[in-house]
Amino acid sequence: MPLRLAFTHIPRRLWTGGYNYQSNLFAALSKFRPGELAPVLFAGTGDDDADLAPLAAIPAVEVVRSAAFEGRTGLAAAIALGLDRAAAAEFRTQRIDAVFESARFFGWRLPYPAIAWFPDFQHRRLPQLFPAGARWRREAGFRMQIASGRTIMLSSESSHRDFRTFYPGAKDEACIVRFATQPSPTFLTTNPVEVVAQYQLPERYFYLPNQFYTHKNHQVVVDALAILAQRGFDAVVCASGSTEDRRERGHFDEVMGRVRSLGLEKRFLHLGMIPLSHVYALLRACTALINPSRSEGWSTTVEEAKSFGVPMILSDLDVHREQTTGTARYFGTDDPATLADHLVRVAQESVAPLVRSLVPDHDDRVAAFATDFANTIRHAIRVFPR
Repeated sequence: MPLRLAFTHIPRRLWTGGYNYQSNLFAALSKFRPGELAPVLFAGTGDDDADLAPLAAIPAVEVVRSAAFEGRTGLAAAIALGLDRAAAAEFRTQRIDAVFESARFFGWRLPYPAIAWFPDFQHRRLPQLFPAGARWRREAGFRMQIASGRTIMLSSESSHRDFRTFYPGAKDEACIVRFATQPSPTFLTTNPVEVVAQYQLPERYFYLPNQFYTHKNHQVVVDALAILAQRGFDAVVCASGSTEDRRERGHFDEVMGRVRSLGLEKRFLHLGMIPLSHVYALLRACTALINPSRSEGWSTTVEEAKSFGVPMILSDLDVHREQTTGTARYFGTDDPATLADHLVRVAQESVAPLVRSLVPDHDDRVAAFATDFANTIRHAIRVFPR
């Protein structure tokens, strides 16, 4: 019998990277560890069917809707009483063997082995981007999960160094699971040439599929385009993703206001939230991927670009160098001039427009991801006190 592993649904509009992470994880487990783990995804009664349907279509994934998983329901009880009783009751009903916590804490008395995923430590590295309350909640959540004896899961060696720096008193060694993307074959049937035409993009464009969080640093890309405009070099950056940043409302309007003030409306194009099949289509046909982020745990967009062999221009973070083994072009997070230089060189070196397919070693990376994750779950079960 497969181990039944509880997950909490992550709405795509709130955190696209988290949603894509779980989607890729479920697909990887289904393909490379069939019959070993059965993901049970708990969602609120009002969560979007359009988000849940693709996840429910992955073999072995079950979706359970319950009022116990609406918003932050149960958090107060988890903190004050040590247990989110409503969630625990649902776990019992669904015969759960272990629980995966992502931005969710079910209490120190949770009677199941639990794995807490810490995607990154940006609230410690970039505290100025967090309102005091949000920073405190995130830090308190991490510390409660550590104190509760959770198996901590990280996504990179870079995050592991941060973990040891920020939480030197943590008793247990964290597990590192580097994720890799597994695009659904159904997403790859969309014709990239048609998608490019649908959005009226030029044949050559750079792609920036990051949600408009402040730390994603779209501003440096706008500034680089302004430099290129002054030089008379024509480059187009196509951006997609949610415009919602609950920590700094109005950030998207601020970025787009600067785009207009610099006269870059035809050089920086925002498409909004687009279907995932269109994201992959634009990625496969772009000149290069740009990720200017100030903080990453292990970038989903970089993994997606690696899957198709897309050239990358990335902010010079340790994790970006770890993730690409030094094969991308890098620039400082506040250095639009170097980014502008990279855009020119990559554009000049690019061949005629093409549509890329999955790279040959793609399955090896995804299989390793699935294996490392499965080993982490079994470790959590093995060390859980009975």
